Amino acid sequence: MSCVLELKDVVKEFPGVKALDNMQLQLEKGELHAVCGENGAGKSTLMKVITGVYKPDQGEMILKGEPVKIKNPNDAYSKGIAIIYQETSLFPELTVLENIFIGHEPIKCIAGIKVIDYAEMRKKAIQIFNKLGIDIDLDGLVSKLGVATKQMIEIAKALSYEAEILILDEPTAALTNREVRALFETIARLKSDGVSMVYISHRLEEIFEIADRVTVVRDGQYVATAHTKEVTSNQLISWMVGRSVDELYPKVQVDLGDNVLEVKKLNQYHVLRDINLHLRKGEILGIAGLGGSGRTELAFAICGFSQKDTGEIIIDGKPVCINSYRDAMRNGLVYVSEDRKDKGLVVAMSVKENLTMPILSRLSNLFGIKFKEEESMCQGYIDSLSIKTPHSDFTINNLSGGNQQKVSVAKALAVEPKILILDEPTRGVDVGAKAEIHRMISTLASKGLSIIMISSDLPEILGMADRVYVMKEGKIAGEFMGDQVTQEKVLTVAL
Repeated sequence: MSCVLELKDVVKEFPGVKALDNMQLQLEKGELHAVCGENGAGKSTLMKVITGVYKPDQGEMILKGEPVKIKNPNDAYSKGIAIIYQETSLFPELTVLENIFIGHEPIKCIAGIKVIDYAEMRKKAIQIFNKLGIDIDLDGLVSKLGVATKQMIEIAKALSYEAEILILDEPTAALTNREVRALFETIARLKSDGVSMVYISHRLEEIFEIADRVTVVRDGQYVATAHTKEVTSNQLISWMVGRSVDELYPKVQVDLGDNVLEVKKLNQYHVLRDINLHLRKGEILGIAGLGGSGRTELAFAICGFSQKDTGEIIIDGKPVCINSYRDAMRNGLVYVSEDRKDKGLVVAMSVKENLTMPILSRLSNLFGIKFKEEESMCQGYIDSLSIKTPHSDFTINNLSGGNQQKVSVAKALAVEPKILILDEPTRGVDVGAKAEIHRMISTLASKGLSIIMISSDLPEILGMADRVYVMKEGKIAGEFMGDQVTQEKVLTVAL
């Protein structure tokens, strides 16, 4: 195979951060080359350099044997390089056909006037979708389509520019298993047509299934490249985190105390049915179940985000009235959302502003915010939770996913809760960050904090929970002690 794209010794610096340091990458024609690394390792920065969003400070990019400088994303398109982001950038109120050709519509002249050639657009779009093996209504509005179909439109849009190099950034993050299979079939067709692809994913099983080679980056630096048939999962993890990860679930055994939370006969019309549960001091209680089983809805009802029809909540042996989240926090109950960017953090604000937002009244007096106390407290959480940030005023949006998740937890801990509800605490973070978050959860439990951990990741539930409830159709369908539970038992009850 011939090399279509090569990056040599690429350096990219931002104020206070060296995002890329002597980065290397080689992409062969018709190859699917995976790039993996922890959150914050430099993967996204590398892709933005390739597509012209960022200009490298040093280094060289070689495209089809010729040195090139990519000025901007449109320049990248013109040179046959396109990127498909995890979150699509389509116009929802335009049709599929209009989205594919927007900005580069074929033109024809009628009586000396230039107009869009819709017939040519339609002809080219049909050819592209035939190549992808997809049947789609070209006149349908994008707003009516699902995530998987939108991704296919993004791929078609890239091919309309005659892209020879495709970058796929976490393409399966929001897809169902069936949609993932359909995407992989499309990728196989593209490879057979000679399209070269860079594939970014946290999911190692995907990398081993579809990638020809894999490059690992860590802390902005190139670590290694290997053929997927010649490397193991453990070796990849070791390269990614710089150490051997033998234990992803560093659970500390804790002597559990009395019940701190009891929920009795909680019902919510058409959502939750006769829920009874208890949580002990220092316990990590796992809540498992399939999507739609009512796990998040249960957390919302307990925390006052939604109103229950009947039921009693008891904290430290006393019935409490929780009609709002403010009531929950007053009673020592704090929730960390699975959607940290939408419901957990204000990503345009700093680490410090996010962390202290719920407790500003505690950090203020008649003269305003006590800034020294605020900074000291914030730095304490940054140190204790090992949040990787240059400083406390660093913008959340510039942090890796794993560190954003740690800030979400720190923000909850600042309220000084008795009970912490973590909803999908490691969703969207890499294997190294998962181990750190698990260690943090275990440490908090060992200090007496009681934790409810909702997770779709069964190994996570089995590795971390002292006890597990399994939910199905809005009710608790089973309960297991941590040392008795297996994936088979959980799935048997959940299904």
